Amino acid sequence: MIVIPAMDLIDGCCVRLSKGDYASKRVYSEDPVAIARDLEAAGLRYLHLVDLDGAKAGHVVNHRVLERIACATSLVVDVGGGLKSPEDFALVFACGAAKATVGSLAATNRKMALSLLEQWGPERLLLGADCKEGLIAVSGWQTTTTLQLHEFTCDYLRAGFKTVISTDIARDGMLSGAATTMYQDLIVRMHEEGLALELVASGGVRNLADLDELADAGLWGAIVGKALYEGAVTAAALAEWQARQEVKHVG
Repeated sequence: MIVIPAMDLIDGCCVRLSKGDYASKRVYSEDPVAIARDLEAAGLRYLHLVDLDGAKAGHVVNHRVLERIACATSLVVDVGGGLKSPEDFALVFACGAAKATVGSLAATNRKMALSLLEQWGPERLLLGADCKEGLIAVSGWQTTTTLQLHEFTCDYLRAGFKTVISTDIARDGMLSGAATTMYQDLIVRMHEEGLALELVASGGVRNLADLDELADAGLWGAIVGKALYEGAVTAAALAEWQARQEVKHVG
């Protein structure tokens, strides 16, 4: 399992929210590039970058921050938030993103989502499947749809997506533990459908023990946000955990 530190952006600053509530914003740094450099220096290789301004506005906003991070580091950056048009995806890829998430768009415009998948392929496009009480939520989690997590994921895996990032919104930014049971259920159900799934957990990770639990549950990746910024875990500890996973896998 890979560890992916998160960075949420509002007004070009590194922030965290609780349960997606913009009113709960806490600013951790006004220099996201410095944060990204520190993550790389600690030995981490990935970054999950979320444009919260873009999620609210409905189009990419913080692409210049992405561009600066891509120029200043060799981190493999995946981007989400505000990606609502082919132009948005072209923009973030031009600014240095390695991967981008089709989230709200997949729930609201299936035709465009599949067109983007055909253009960019499943190695570069990730499916965002964030949910409240099992229902897909969109537009910066401000709207909950009637789409069931399992059916939504199954549909898009059949269409050709491979990697899925899923957040249990009730746990996001709460340091209450990951939604391991939800993820296990999703993995089992996709396996029963004969579908390959690379599932990335997001939300609630408190410590290395939570990462162990997710790895044992069969997760492909786990995003760590607030625990990192609050000092519950350090970037160095995450890098060491990752290194142990790689040795275990080789062994």
